[in-house]
Amino acid sequence: MKPQDIAIPILPSRSLNETLAFFWRLGFEGRIHGHGDYAILTRDTVELHFFTHRELRPAESFAGCYIRVSDVDSIYRAFDSADLPRKGIPRRDPLEDKPWGMREFAIVDPDGNLIRIGQKL
Repeated sequence: MKPQDIAIPILPSRSLNETLAFFWRLGFEGRIHGHGDYAILTRDTVELHFFTHRELRPAESFAGCYIRVSDVDSIYRAFDSADLPRKGIPRRDPLEDKPWGMREFAIVDPDGNLIRIGQKL
């Protein structure tokens, strides 16, 4: 793969309008495409895609992705304004140095998608 090659996660959403509203709180921009069953959101160079899955049960979701960034601390602080709870769905987990050599935190969106955001220590 070339350095400019990227992977873009495609995650499930029960309601694309609610997904957009949640991620807008985190500083993402985007809109619904096609026949209203697909959304694309971006924040700087990060891009997330969502498809409609109305039967999704957030507590049973196994969907997720990892976003590697160069400054996880600034992103963690930027997400403060969303005022996400520390438990349940949705939530934001604490920022921590992990034993596997990453400084990271996670958010879980209203559909149970686990999104880890981190940088190498």
